[in-house]
Amino acid sequence: MPKVTREHRTARRDQIVSAAQRCVNERGFHKTTMADVIRESGLSAGAVYSYFKSKEEIVSAIADQALSTIAESFEGILATEQPLTPLAALRATLEHVVRIAEQPGGDITRVAPQAWAEAMHNESSLSIAQDKYGLLRGHFLAVTRRAQADGTVDPDIDPEYIAQVLFGLVPGFVLQRLILGDVTPESFTTGLAALLK
Repeated sequence: MPKVTREHRTARRDQIVSAAQRCVNERGFHKTTMADVIRESGLSAGAVYSYFKSKEEIVSAIADQALSTIAESFEGILATEQPLTPLAALRATLEHVVRIAEQPGGDITRVAPQAWAEAMHNESSLSIAQDKYGLLRGHFLAVTRRAQADGTVDPDIDPEYIAQVLFGLVPGFVLQRLILGDVTPESFTTGLAALLK
């Protein structure tokens, strides 16, 4: 029997996650079944179950993938040599969220609220969410500390508090975008800047 390469396994896993994302976008989390995912993926049931034991594991993988791309975007945000404000970092994050939402295959951010709810009832989903959300909040913390060193943010305020608020704004943006559809990174951060003056 030929040995399966890591690249092959990664491609198969991505194929299943993409199929599940399409199903969840079309039918919603609760109406999507493993049978739907298997059919959409074009793989056998055995192949799908060899990667994911349940729908919850697949939803966690979708959320993990989305959060990983946001975390990767911070590498570019933090790499700049120019002064960096928390507001600018938030806007760049929200612009990235919109970019990944508009990729072919459906709006991946539609799965996020369902994944958040699922994480509260599933230990492995919660663990993934805690790791990724902690990482993202840590990026906002790094931005805040840098802004404090640059003198653009009050150095007497605990940077953890600012990071908590910045991170908390991201789900609010996502929910407004999904439910109301009229929010943009520009409108959101312009409103926030006005509020902070």
